[in-house]
Amino acid sequence: MKLAYISACVALLMVATVMAEETPQPLFDFTKADAAKDWQTVNDGVMGGVSEGNFKITDTKTMEFFGTLSLKNNGGFASVRTKAKKLGLEKGDTLVAKLKGDGREYHMNLSVPTFQIAYNYRAVFQTKKDEWIEVKLPLDKFEATSFGQVVKNAGQVKPTSVNGLGFMLSDKKAGPFKLEIESIKVERAGTPK
Repeated sequence: MKLAYISACVALLMVATVMAEETPQPLFDFTKADAAKDWQTVNDGVMGGVSEGNFKITDTKTMEFFGTLSLKNNGGFASVRTKAKKLGLEKGDTLVAKLKGDGREYHMNLSVPTFQIAYNYRAVFQTKKDEWIEVKLPLDKFEATSFGQVVKNAGQVKPTSVNGLGFMLSDKKAGPFKLEIESIKVERAGTPK
């Protein structure tokens, strides 16, 4: 009787563990009162441009990244990104963002500590105008970049070194933009896609 009970408990625990691993894990939660404190904007003003990019946490507990992209003064980018903090990513992870855009092409950027200026890893995704979509970006699809240019032979991003995440618009199209993000999660390698 005791052996059967122990076996049943072990089986139940194994099922619960497998189910927990299959659930995508949230990376950022916009429902918390202080959700905005982990984020900041960085726009082309750092190099003389005049693009305006801002963000806010909405009443519906999403993050809205919005503004106006300008190509004046050699500008052309606006971004919102987290302040530096380890994300706990692992090899084989896929980042999953539920978002609604304006039909423009955006980048998800991953920051890594480095001595090189403006060095990060990026993956491109296309939005659908005014439509909620789920974007899945495997870590091995991110490319190393510096000042918007691909860095050849940089190798893949080392997941454990990633200490920030962000969204950037740099599609060379001047005008207003808006990207609303409901959630950012991570799927582990064993999670069904």
